[in-house]
Amino acid sequence: MGIRHQGRELALQALYRIDICGGASNEDLALFFENFPADPEARRFAVKLLDGVAAEMPALDKLIAAALEHWSIGRLSRVDHNILRMAIYELMHMEDVPARVTIDEAIELAKSYGDQDSGRFVNGVLDEIAGRLNLKSKGEPASAQKAQ
Repeated sequence: MGIRHQGRELALQALYRIDICGGASNEDLALFFENFPADPEARRFAVKLLDGVAAEMPALDKLIAAALEHWSIGRLSRVDHNILRMAIYELMHMEDVPARVTIDEAIELAKSYGDQDSGRFVNGVLDEIAGRLNLKSKGEPASAQKAQ
């Protein structure tokens, strides 16, 4: 398992915990990270995702709501909702991560932590949002971008 994948898993677990508990203090998050030991680099990546999602949550949720067809954001599972938040933040703000990698990682998290339809659902929503934001080819070589 790669360092960033491990960081994404940690961030997802922390976001889920925050949703269940209705928030988290710095002490709560420190205790969380003590109970889920990880490589220090994975932990740094997780914290970067957590901080970014927390800072951008209203904007992220607005993008998610706009991409949902015949579905409301309130009906999303907490797992799928937080995977989408993390992936959209990563698409928009982490220039060193190609869009293809972000979307593939989100799908894998959804398959591992969501229900049987989560992978397809997350893929569809992220594809829609990446298209709307012109981010589908983010991080691809210029020759690959021209071919699309």
